Amino acid sequence: MINIKILGSGCCNCKNTYNNVQKVISELGIEAEITKEEDIMEIVKYGVMSTPAVVIDNKVVHACLLYTSPSPR
Repeated sequence: MINIKILGSGCCNCKNTYNNVQKVISELGIEAEITKEEDIMEIVKYGVMSTPAVVIDNKVVHACLLYTSPSPR
């Protein structure tokens, strides 16, 4: 199972990123655990200074802008 974290303060972009990631995971049928991390001290441990950020299996793969899903087809 893939572990995905959305790092952010809970702002609109962070919430939208969480929702977009959930949508992609569902569309692709990927088994994943998606969590939100809003604790700034935990976010800083990833070296992220701007949010939202997406972490997959403890690796930051996206930071700072709203994540929009590419077409899976």
